[in-house]
Amino acid sequence: MAKMSGFLGELLGTFVLIVLGVGVNCGVNLNETYGKQNSDWLMIAFGWGMAVTMGVYVAGNIGSQGHLNPAVTIAEAVFGLFPWHQVSGYLLGQFLGAMLGAIVVTIHYYPHLKVTTPAEGNHVGIFATAPAIDQPVFNLLSETIATFTFIYVLLNLGNFTVGLKPFIVGFLIFAIGMSLGTTTGYAINPARDWGPRLVYTLLPIPNKGNSQWSYAWIPLVGPILGGLLAAALFKIQ
Repeated sequence: MAKMSGFLGELLGTFVLIVLGVGVNCGVNLNETYGKQNSDWLMIAFGWGMAVTMGVYVAGNIGSQGHLNPAVTIAEAVFGLFPWHQVSGYLLGQFLGAMLGAIVVTIHYYPHLKVTTPAEGNHVGIFATAPAIDQPVFNLLSETIATFTFIYVLLNLGNFTVGLKPFIVGFLIFAIGMSLGTTTGYAINPARDWGPRLVYTLLPIPNKGNSQWSYAWIPLVGPILGGLLAAALFKIQ
């Protein structure tokens, strides 16, 4: 058993290492990725990482497990790592929290939205995700792979709401963003995408662009698939 654990640990640990390491190289070198197109991608990825860190701290202190992500909640429930009777409350809280956050940001930046056109940046990409290259099959695979990697590492952290572990989660998000997020903007979280996208659609935001609902199924389905695969692997390792 120890020999098999050593093999699996080295295999899966090296797998994660190469996915994230080679992924970074691709994200900053290949044409038409967000990493190569956008000089601010480092700031965006780091900002989202710290956003998750602070969200996990708040959720954990209040008494939740800090999922903040339906893909995490559903995957853990399906594989017996989280009680089903709590799933509906977690999912409702995640989607409503995402919407409320997007509303507050809209109010905060409203004067700037008024003076920014879609071509200048007032587009759904501020609120939700969109692919750098629109190819649905590969976009779905990108979200599935990124979420699988994220949730698999997350599950191996154990209780990630304690001590400095939320910072580890934040840096994990940062690593995913830099390595695998440059193809689709790495939703890896249906609530993070659908909640703000709905707010962008419904609120009377001046000069706004198209909400791109035709793409929205990908950041919903891909993360759930990735989460289920990650939890399945975690259970059998």
